[in-house]
Amino acid sequence: MEKPQQSLLTLTLLLLLFISTTSASSTALYASSCSHARYPSLCVRTLSAFAGTSAQTPSDVARAAVSAALSAARNASSFLSSAASTARAGRQGKAIRDCVEQISDSVDELSETLTELRRLHPGTFKWQMGNAETWVSAALTNDDTCLDGVAASGDAAGAGAAVVIKRRISGVARVTSNALYLVNRLASSRGKP
Repeated sequence: MEKPQQSLLTLTLLLLLFISTTSASSTALYASSCSHARYPSLCVRTLSAFAGTSAQTPSDVARAAVSAALSAARNASSFLSSAASTARAGRQGKAIRDCVEQISDSVDELSETLTELRRLHPGTFKWQMGNAETWVSAALTNDDTCLDGVAASGDAAGAGAAVVIKRRISGVARVTSNALYLVNRLASSRGKP
């Protein structure tokens, strides 16, 4: 008869082996999924943070990428709302207020995408993926439009704020670009999530 301490030790070792095997398998999935993304190392880091060890399929990977983009967009939206409340009148203030609206739209589009990816069905897969691709693409366009507006506002007095905003939105755009790549990759799987 095994002693309770030995049983606990055996169980702990088996659990650690399972976790390390699952983690290695997920890391390999992230690396292969992200290898052709526009920002591959960011893609792997993002998926590791959002998917944990539960990602098993391209569908899981795409959902994790969209979740990461949605989280980044929500954080940027809060940041921009704060910046807009203290922004001066003028071109830069207008650009920041426009960004608030554009990033808010991105949040909505990424939310719609995530909802669609959570309910994929083989019979409507192509249509659903068309929706998802459109929404993530629109979110990325909103990020780029926000960046262009802030860059064009060129107010020397608010240059520091513009740099911070550009850095924040550029980060959102990179994560969203990777999410679009992974959604497109899932769409090309032709219903084999």
